Amino acid sequence: MIEITVAKADTNERLEDFLKIPDRIYREIPQYVPDFESDVRALFDPKKNAGLEFSAVQPFVAYRGAEPVGRVVGVVNRKANATWGTSVVRFSMIEFIDDEAVARALLQTVEEWGRALGMTAMQGPMGITDFDKEGMLVEDFQLMGSMTAYYNPDYYPKHLERLGFTKEVDWLQVRINIPTEVPAKYARVADYARTSVGLRVKKVSHRAVLRGGYGKKIFDLLNQSYAPIFGFSALSDKQARSFLLKYVPLLDMDLVPLVENEQGELVGIAVTLPSLAEALQKSHGRLLPWGWFHLLRSMWLRNEGGVEMLLVAVRPDYQGLGVNALFFDDLIPIYNRKGLQWAETGPQLEDNVRELTQWKPLKPAFVKRRRCFRKEFK
Repeated sequence: MIEITVAKADTNERLEDFLKIPDRIYREIPQYVPDFESDVRALFDPKKNAGLEFSAVQPFVAYRGAEPVGRVVGVVNRKANATWGTSVVRFSMIEFIDDEAVARALLQTVEEWGRALGMTAMQGPMGITDFDKEGMLVEDFQLMGSMTAYYNPDYYPKHLERLGFTKEVDWLQVRINIPTEVPAKYARVADYARTSVGLRVKKVSHRAVLRGGYGKKIFDLLNQSYAPIFGFSALSDKQARSFLLKYVPLLDMDLVPLVENEQGELVGIAVTLPSLAEALQKSHGRLLPWGWFHLLRSMWLRNEGGVEMLLVAVRPDYQGLGVNALFFDDLIPIYNRKGLQWAETGPQLEDNVRELTQWKPLKPAFVKRRRCFRKEFK
């Protein structure tokens, strides 16, 4: 039997092996949506990932003989551990062939690495921030993946359960068919929010976000709104700036409604984007030579028919006052004008009842259950 070894991806050759593992795992799986290799490389570069200022991150590659057969990233987010009073090492970006021994070797390596840093438990898949991909798919493997969430084969969670990992939390994604008219309930609540609460929808330019002060307002709102959410730790100004520079140029700002109160304070934001899943598949994870063309075509020339609702944030004191209804009231007519037929959210915690029940007038499907696993160290 050929020995399985795990090595740090600390050389150019091993990092290349790390990057190429998904090509082997997903070669015959049409639902998989790749990350851009340049984005993965940036995760390990302190000049491009401000989260490394308060996190230890280590990528590993598993080999069977000389053949790469799996990968994983160990993450110790000191800020999150301090916020939640934990001593947890996270595992992220895990991929492995259908061999329990490979999964065991990868996760044991992360455990040993975490123990050396004083950690007492492991959880994952989770990254440094709440905006990184998180959760292992445990249902609906037949559905197309997306650019904002992991896709994985059905044997992944089976191996983790056999290795002693148990459920910590589950997320669900909400999928809807976009109606031709705003449902009456949303229209009524949106009118109440405008006339009785004094709220209004505002659209701003890329320049206003990047240079006009709205970028800071948005991330201050996100930090405030997401503070109670599982695993979240506040984003630094440096992280916020990095996210803004990376993602704002990709956005159609007509699809990003902001909600302000009568004092001009930002109390809500919804960030949505035409689906780029097919474009990412055609790019094979590379911007060059033609990845950029497929992206631009899906964003601006011929959309893929769907929209990804990347995030929604509402200031805590304005939750339940019609902010979400204003988002629907604004976006549904725009989606129709642009020929967008369906929408899908990012992962939502299954116990976030307020968030999940707001979709009821749109007859939602709750799909793509994914799980954060946990294991205490003995």
